[in-house]
Amino acid sequence: MFHSAIQAMSPKPPVCIMLSAIFSLTLMQPALAESETVQAVTTTSIADYCRHDIQTQTPSYQHQSNQQRMLNCMVAQLQPYQQKDKTAYQRYFAYKAQAWLNYAIHQDSMNSRSAAGDVAIEMAEPLLQALETDTTQNIALHQDIPSNSALMRPDLWATLSALKDGNGIASAPREMAFSEVALIWAATNQCTRGWRESGMHFRMADRWLEQAREAYVNAHDAQTNVNLEQLIVRYYKQYAPLDTGHDVCRGQVLTPVS
Repeated sequence: MFHSAIQAMSPKPPVCIMLSAIFSLTLMQPALAESETVQAVTTTSIADYCRHDIQTQTPSYQHQSNQQRMLNCMVAQLQPYQQKDKTAYQRYFAYKAQAWLNYAIHQDSMNSRSAAGDVAIEMAEPLLQALETDTTQNIALHQDIPSNSALMRPDLWATLSALKDGNGIASAPREMAFSEVALIWAATNQCTRGWRESGMHFRMADRWLEQAREAYVNAHDAQTNVNLEQLIVRYYKQYAPLDTGHDVCRGQVLTPVS
């Protein structure tokens, strides 16, 4: 639904302003005027609301494409789901949807011809729908790596999966969401453009996970933290053979440890 709405829009004009670091899964939010507030969508879908919004609002800058405007609108509409009155899992999925949309915005700003931007939108779509319909409980926490990426840095994936199993989302929903998309983004870059293009995103994933791990440790007793470390080791043993080291992206099925 969201993807088809975006594809139906007119072709984008050339993008002259190169946006790079600001889309690297930081706390990037759409630029809003001081007098502008984000109004939660209650009577229509986020996609329909944002499709109408781009017809009435002027671009933030001269060469901003319609697709970028719609994606920025969708990111802004996620903000109510990221507030403290929501559950940790709602916030996790809202931040994860934001991270995927940030990825799509970055790809569009670079005039990328790869399918990565479309994949990012496809990954965000079910999260947006689940937030709208209050059905996030139906989304599996362990989601497979898409076909344009791969499992690289099994140590980081092991930490992420162990934190998920240990309810680490309750301690750090934003950090875990951002780290997961950063790992996928990094591997995609490494497959398409080499390690020089992937290093930044791997470092960011590492940093987010370090923060999530610290929050988890501070929120639990010693034995629970020992159990986490043991689970990380088990996941690493399962994931390490999946990292071929050949920089080939063909997706990866992720299953919980037995």
